[in-house]
Amino acid sequence: MNQKYLKEQIQVCTRFGVTPMPCPSNLKLGISENVREGVLPINGVHLREEGDTCGWYIWAGEESNDPTFFSPLHVEHLENWCPGAIPYLMLPVGWRFQIAPGHEDVWFDAGVVELCKAYDASCFDSHESS
Repeated sequence: MNQKYLKEQIQVCTRFGVTPMPCPSNLKLGISENVREGVLPINGVHLREEGDTCGWYIWAGEESNDPTFFSPLHVEHLENWCPGAIPYLMLPVGWRFQIAPGHEDVWFDAGVVELCKAYDASCFDSHESS
């Protein structure tokens, strides 16, 4: 999957002036079940990589505090769930996106980096613009 979308992922990073951060397809991300149901918008936030996870969390509509809201999914299977999110997966830690037909909002959230730094200061190596 990564090779198929690589050019698009690099273009997204270039548009926002950040160094691409690879997102290996064998790692897992957190995803809400409602992504498959067509709920919009699609939201994503990149937290720190930990263990066998890449740090990405993707959900549709409003986020929930329910501990079962996110399910693990290997990145390689995201194409079957939400291919529209794939171009954003090389954005570094601290970046967010929100997409829907005719809508794209992508931004850096310093609060996410601060949260990550509370756990591990190395998690945000390339978050700043080039």
